[in-house]
Amino acid sequence: MSTTSTTYLELSQDGGGAHKFYEVTVAGQVVSVRYGRIGAAGQTQTSTFATPQKAQAAAAKKVGEKVRKGYAPAVPGQRAPRAVTRRQVSSAPSTARAVAPVLWRFRTGSAAFGIHVDADRCWVGNQSGDVYTLDHAGEVLARYSLPDGVKCLVADDFWIYAGCDDGRVYDLSSKLPFAAYDIAADVDIFWLDIHEGVLNVADRGGRLTVIDHEDEHQWSRGGRGEHAWMVRADDRAVYHGHSSGVTAYAPDGGGELWHTRTRGAVLFGWQESDAVYAGTGQRVVQRLSKTDGALEATYACDSAVYSCATSPGGRFVFAGDAASSVYCFDRDGTRLWKLGTGGGSALSMQYHEDRLYLVTTDGSLVCVDASEAAITAAQQGTVPVARDVKLAAALPTYAPATAVASVTTVTAAPAGAVVVECVQEGGRMRVHVVSDGYERAWRVQFPRAIREPGARYVVDALHPASGGFYRVRGDIRRLL
Repeated sequence: MSTTSTTYLELSQDGGGAHKFYEVTVAGQVVSVRYGRIGAAGQTQTSTFATPQKAQAAAAKKVGEKVRKGYAPAVPGQRAPRAVTRRQVSSAPSTARAVAPVLWRFRTGSAAFGIHVDADRCWVGNQSGDVYTLDHAGEVLARYSLPDGVKCLVADDFWIYAGCDDGRVYDLSSKLPFAAYDIAADVDIFWLDIHEGVLNVADRGGRLTVIDHEDEHQWSRGGRGEHAWMVRADDRAVYHGHSSGVTAYAPDGGGELWHTRTRGAVLFGWQESDAVYAGTGQRVVQRLSKTDGALEATYACDSAVYSCATSPGGRFVFAGDAASSVYCFDRDGTRLWKLGTGGGSALSMQYHEDRLYLVTTDGSLVCVDASEAAITAAQQGTVPVARDVKLAAALPTYAPATAVASVTTVTAAPAGAVVVECVQEGGRMRVHVVSDGYERAWRVQFPRAIREPGARYVVDALHPASGGFYRVRGDIRRLL
C-alpha cells in the first residue's frame, strides 16, 4: 500500500509583498501541487511518474526550489489571509437642479464597479461577486456567481472577463465560467484590461503586470506612482494611470514611451483610438494624446471624478463624480449639462447608442436616455418614470468549475463539436485541439481547475485569437 506525504510551505513578506503558499503531496506515483494566496483554495496541478521513487524525487526538487526562494514550513490556517483592498469611496447627494432621464434601474444589492455594454447585453458586476446580464430593455437574463468581489468587467472581442478580489480573472463567455488568468499572490488588483489575449493588471502599489493568454507572466514595471486605478491597452502601448499621472509603456515591455502628470491622482481611465481620458481626484477629466502624452483638453467637474466615458470617436465626453452627478461635455471641453443620477455616484460607465449606462455606489445598473431630446426635457424638469427591474423567479445561475466532477461527461462528441486534449509539456499541462481543421500547434485557453493528464474534453466551438491561440465558446464536457 502506498503512503501519502504532504509538505506545506508559506512565503509571507512584510509591507504588502508576497503572501502565498505552496503544498506538495505525494501519493505513490502521483505528485499534486497546490499553490496560491494564503487563505485561498488555490490551484492544483497533478503529475504521474513512472515509479514512486521518481515521484518522491520530483516532489523533493519542487520543495527545494521553493525553499531556496524563501518559502518555509508552516501550518495551514495559522497565518491569516492578507486583506484585499476594496475601493473606499464616498458619495454625496447631487447638487444638480435636475435628475437624469433614467429609463430603468437594476439594484444588485452591493456596490458595483464592473460594467460592459455591447450590442446584445449589459453586464454588471458587484462587490458580492455577482455578475448579471440584462438586455437593453432591462430584462435580467442570467447570473454568474463568482468567489469574490468583482473589481471590473472587460471585453476582448466578444469574450467577457471579470477581475475579482480573489486574484483571478474569470472568462464569462460560456455557461461554465473559468479562471483564465491567476494573478500573482502579491498583486492586489485595482484594474485590468485585456487586449488580444494579453492581460494588463494595475495594482495597489502602482505596478503594471502583463500576462499572456496561457497565464504566464511576461513582464512587469514599478510605476511612477501608487494606487493605479487605470490601465488601458492597444497595439501601440499600455496606458497606466496612477497617483502621479499617466505613463505609456511599449506593449512588449521594451520601456517607457511617455509620462504625463495629470491634475490630481487618476481614479479612472477610458480610451479612444487616438486618445486616453483620465478622471482625477482634482475634479477633472483630461484627454491625452496617445502619440506623445500631450494634454489636448480638460473637462472640469464640481467634485472628484470616479468614472468617465465617451461616445464613439470622443464626440461627447461623460463623467461621473463623487456627488452623484453625471456630466456631458463637447469634445473641446465645453460643459453641455450636469444632472443628478437619482441614486449613488457612478463608479463606472459606458455609452451605447444614445444611452449612458452607469454602475453606482448603491449597487445599481442605471440606464440613462442620453439623447438630446431627453436631456433637454430633463433640464426643464420632465423625466420618465424609472422602471425598477426585478429578478426573474427562475434565473439561470452559473458558477466556476472547481473540479473535474463538476463538468458534465459524454461518451461521444456531438456533431459539430470540437475535441481538445490535455498534454504534459515541459512540466506544464497544455491543451491542444484534436479535431480536424485546426492548427494543431496552437494552444487553447482552458480552465485550469479541470485539466487532467491525457483527458479529452468536448467544447461547442473554438475561435482563433490574435497571438496564435484558441478561445472556448459554449459548454465544456468531459469525453469518456
